[in-house]
Amino acid sequence: MASAELQGKYQKLAQEYSKLRAQNQVLKKGVVDEQANSAALKEQLKMKDQSLRKLQQEMDSLTFRNLQLAKRVELLQDELALSEPRGKKNKKSGDTSSQLSQEQKSVFDEDLQKKIEENERLHIQFFEADEQHKHVEAELRSRLATLETETAQHQAVVDGLTRKYMETIEKLQNDKAKLEVKSQALEKEAKECRLRTEDCQLQLKNLHEDLSGRLEESLSIINEKVPFNDTKYSQYNALNVPLHNRRHQLKMRDIAGQALAFVQDLVMALLNFHTYTEQRIQIFPVDSAIDTISPLNQKFSQYLHENASYVRPLEEGMLHLFESITEDTVTVLETTVKLKTFSEHLTSYVCFLRKILPYQLKSLEEECESSLCTSALRARNLELSQDMKKMTAVFEKLQTYVSLLALPSTEPDGLLRANFSSVLTNVGAALDGFHDVMKDISKHYSQKATIEHELPTATQKLITTNDCILSSVVALTNGAGKIASFFSNNVDYFIASLSYGPKVASGFISPLSAECMLQYKKKAAAYMKALRKPLSESVPYEEALANRRVLLSSTESREGLAQQVQQSLEKISKLEQEKEHWMLEAQLAKIKLEKENQRLADKLKSTSSGQVAGLAQENASVGNASDQEETAKAVSEPVHSTSEVPDVESREDLIKNHYMARIVELTSQLQLADSKSVHFYAECRALSKRLALAEKSKETLAEEMKVASQKISRLQDELTTTKRSYEGQLSMMSDHLCSMNETLSKQREEIDILKMSSKGNSKKNKGR
Repeated sequence: MASAELQGKYQKLAQEYSKLRAQNQVLKKGVVDEQANSAALKEQLKMKDQSLRKLQQEMDSLTFRNLQLAKRVELLQDELALSEPRGKKNKKSGDTSSQLSQEQKSVFDEDLQKKIEENERLHIQFFEADEQHKHVEAELRSRLATLETETAQHQAVVDGLTRKYMETIEKLQNDKAKLEVKSQALEKEAKECRLRTEDCQLQLKNLHEDLSGRLEESLSIINEKVPFNDTKYSQYNALNVPLHNRRHQLKMRDIAGQALAFVQDLVMALLNFHTYTEQRIQIFPVDSAIDTISPLNQKFSQYLHENASYVRPLEEGMLHLFESITEDTVTVLETTVKLKTFSEHLTSYVCFLRKILPYQLKSLEEECESSLCTSALRARNLELSQDMKKMTAVFEKLQTYVSLLALPSTEPDGLLRANFSSVLTNVGAALDGFHDVMKDISKHYSQKATIEHELPTATQKLITTNDCILSSVVALTNGAGKIASFFSNNVDYFIASLSYGPKVASGFISPLSAECMLQYKKKAAAYMKALRKPLSESVPYEEALANRRVLLSSTESREGLAQQVQQSLEKISKLEQEKEHWMLEAQLAKIKLEKENQRLADKLKSTSSGQVAGLAQENASVGNASDQEETAKAVSEPVHSTSEVPDVESREDLIKNHYMARIVELTSQLQLADSKSVHFYAECRALSKRLALAEKSKETLAEEMKVASQKISRLQDELTTTKRSYEGQLSMMSDHLCSMNETLSKQREEIDILKMSSKGNSKKNKGR
């Protein structure tokens, strides 16, 4: 790859060099043309200078001639001045001479006039030639200056280009040298790779022979021992126990725990919503404490009072589903039998929603028909009626898809395995729709509550009830949003986890086969456990693992922590439910107390004045201090109440003390649960940090192991190369030793021959 990149870079530099070389040729040609033009202009300038010198010489000759003529004119004028007095003296004798002088004068005058005209004409020509010469000289000088600057610029460009070309040439030469070095290194690597490929081919050949032998052996064993192939038929393959994926089971249990928490929040919000709706029906538009409500609202209130019997089973069904998912099971749709019970509970709740929907719509219509309802409030009620219809429709849609998901565990023919992903996608869409509907309900109900609070007839009970309903609707909206985002984030994992099952087949054929598979899995686990024979010399694996966990952390095991966290969450949820229940009970008790005080006040008004004063004083002590002061001023002497008043007070004190003790107990339990949950959260966080550190150390050790393995492979390659070189040297040395042995043997033979010949000669000499 590196050689290819360098070759590409070298080709690009060569192309740029060729382009710059072509541009250099063009610039050189332009510089040569400009030099030729400058030489031609210099020659023209020389010719103009020569012509200027000729004209200067002619002008000098003309000036000299003019001076001569001027001197001659002066001489003639002097002669004329001398000839005039002479003519006065000799007028008579000089008539003929005067005529001659007049003729000469006229001749001279004509000659002088011609010379003057010629002189003027020459002066004009000289001046014009001089001006033209100056103009041409200035033009030529300016053109010469521009040409010189252009030549200097071109020369600078040419120098820069040559410098650049030299630098590029040097750079290309350096790159070429580097490429040659790299090519040599690559050739060496190629040789090494060839050697490695030869070794790999030998290893591959050996492995192929080994595997072929093993294949034949395994085929013979299969043909002799295996009676049938269970993976060929899907009915038999569904009974095979799949590979145990503990990470998958832990992830599914974690997801189920999150879903359980979300469902618990949603159940609590639904309970509050239905309960506060029932309380609102008793208050608005007609207060049941003052007047009787309509039969429709009475029936609607009766149905809403039964909401816990439909809503609580949803939490129980989800809890059973969560408890059914453990590390030992195989969690797919065919094995989640508890999903059917949750689906049934959801179906019963949907039936409850269908039952209360017409009453809810009629109740909203009754509110619209009351005199207190304004046009804006009527519009909000219509919007809420539409939202309630949408909410029921969304729950029906969700129940349909959940019941479809529960079919594979009971009726496998009801839902094909190919449609699992589409059903899960539709469940996510239904949850998103539920979140949108709850957002609309929250918006419209908040607008309705603000309008109702502005009414002059709005009571404090109505305001608090509306606030409670609005808070429950907000909790429903938040819970729906959390469930929708949770499902959309995990829908891909749900779809991918459906393939966790028997291989080669499409999945479990029926719930019976899934149940049989789980039984086989338990039997296989028991069989594998029975095969284990603990060694007496070493520590058992379970004890070592427990000791390692104790050494790593002083906390309990992960399962114990998960169970404790789950128990604490359950206790917290139960305490919250009891808190809500007792808050409602306290509100009801407060309302009953107010009614009882009012009834006692009415009863005491009908009795005697003394009893009236005593009862008023007692009631004022229970109520407020201002009434007590007024009754004290009105009555001078305190009057004791009847026997009924102490009973009421003692009963109220008992109830109050009981509720206060219960509240203190619940708060202490809640604080204890909070502290435990915080402690468990800190321990879980520490364990997660330790797990992250262990994973990081594992990754570093894996990288170090990879580096060590690479070094080992490199050293093995070097060892093989050195071994081959040593073997070559040893072979050469052995050949050299063989040749030396051959030479030595030849020399010994020659020595023996010489000895034999010397012995024969000695014998011959003795015989002589």
